[in-house]
Amino acid sequence: MESTGPDWSVLAPRWDPSQHSVQGDAVAEAELAALGRTARRVAGGGIRAAVLGVNDGLVTNLCLILGLAGAHAGAGTVRLSGLASLLAGALSMAAGEWVSLRGQREIAGGMEDALHRAWTHSPPVVLAHMAQGMRDRGLDVETATRASWGVATAKRTTRETTLRILFGVSVGGTGSPMVAAVSSLLLFAVGAFVPLLPWFFTAGGPAVAASAAVTALASLAVGAVLGIGSGRRRVAWTAARQLLIVAAASAVTYALGALAGDAVS
Repeated sequence: MESTGPDWSVLAPRWDPSQHSVQGDAVAEAELAALGRTARRVAGGGIRAAVLGVNDGLVTNLCLILGLAGAHAGAGTVRLSGLASLLAGALSMAAGEWVSLRGQREIAGGMEDALHRAWTHSPPVVLAHMAQGMRDRGLDVETATRASWGVATAKRTTRETTLRILFGVSVGGTGSPMVAAVSSLLLFAVGAFVPLLPWFFTAGGPAVAASAAVTALASLAVGAVLGIGSGRRRVAWTAARQLLIVAAASAVTYALGALAGDAVS
């Protein structure tokens, strides 16, 4: 019996097989290569840690600065507090990222060991669960059964592949703790320094306005980079969303600082 091949109307309803071309193949190859590079960066934990780091740095130090300014603190106090916040926050973020990802990796390793014990006790049970997992992802019974046997005979990658199929977890997929820690530390420091920078040149109202302005620009840039990196068309909205988050947090902090300053005085 001649194979009919995939149902392209389901897989790619907008694609016309009669228009298949070398140029189209090249574009698809380029897209997949770009996706592969992005996936490796995401899997390494660097992108998430960098985004969290720079965003937390911007929000944390701007909120601190506006809170102090609202309480009528002097420029020297703002600079010292901002630098202390920068150092403490960067180290805290780095330590948190390292401990978090290291813990995930150790838990995944423990799950892999437990799965190995299950293989030792009853391979048919593990195979049955693996085939069911593949059927849950859309494969038919026959294909899922053949695929599960294929994984079982892969030897070196059997345990890791089985863990990924059954539970969506893999030791290598948790990211690099060191990459995440370093990315988070450096980007938090950069983000935290942005709103603090004007206070080395001016003070009072002009410094507050400059801090808010440079932080707004940095927030827009972070949002735009995220929008471009995710392939979204609405880059302007992603940038505006980032700015709105920072602005809301800053407004609340400034108001609380003003209330605290009035209460103390």
